[in-house]
Amino acid sequence: MMGLDLFGWMVAALCAVMIGASKTGIPGFGILVVPLMAMVFPAKQSTGVMLGMLILADLFAVGYYRRNAIWGHLIRLIPATLAGIVAGFFAMRLVSDAQLKPIIGVIVLGMLAVNWWRTRNSDNASIPTQWWFAVVMGFLAGLTTMMANAAGPVMIVYLLAMRLPKVEFVGTSAWFFFIANWLKVPFSAGLGLITPESIKLNLIMLPFIVAGAALGIFVLRKIPQRVFEVTVQILALAAAVKLLF
Repeated sequence: MMGLDLFGWMVAALCAVMIGASKTGIPGFGILVVPLMAMVFPAKQSTGVMLGMLILADLFAVGYYRRNAIWGHLIRLIPATLAGIVAGFFAMRLVSDAQLKPIIGVIVLGMLAVNWWRTRNSDNASIPTQWWFAVVMGFLAGLTTMMANAAGPVMIVYLLAMRLPKVEFVGTSAWFFFIANWLKVPFSAGLGLITPESIKLNLIMLPFIVAGAALGIFVLRKIPQRVFEVTVQILALAAAVKLLF
């Protein structure tokens, strides 16, 4: 299917597990899937295959964390996210994945640096409340998720800035991507990135996604809040550096 050899199937299964885990307990894990998927699929085709996996994982995440989202943050983010998705749809016709990935990496590194500077001296650093912060972050999330399924680090930085406890962090992230990924479907289909073959592959990967989702729930229960925050920042940093090269 889709020309995959044994190595390709193994990578796809690993990516499915990682996607499931990223949705329910290890935010930032999913961004590592972007370069892995590009190893076994043509770059743009990989975004469509990955979108289907993300949507399936979203269903488990929002089902489990259905009461843990902070809707005030989502309401501020979604309009700008939709604008970013539309911008990404048109940019996909002009910018290649090879050109986009270093741009995303620089953006994420910049945001991580700002977050580190904001919190390095005081646990009482102010939470950004300006309207433009949510607009900028929502737009960047929409743009990067449409073009490369790479909005994970953007949302990590935003939700860390909001200082959400780990369960509310994951629940809010789960609902954000559930909404954003469904908003992307008509645009991705219009670009020919979602096909009957990609949907079949997504369904074959479903057991691996479920296994990853269960793993993520288990890890989130065990990991302390501080370790959680440090882990997601390290994963976002690693992913951003990977996107640069």
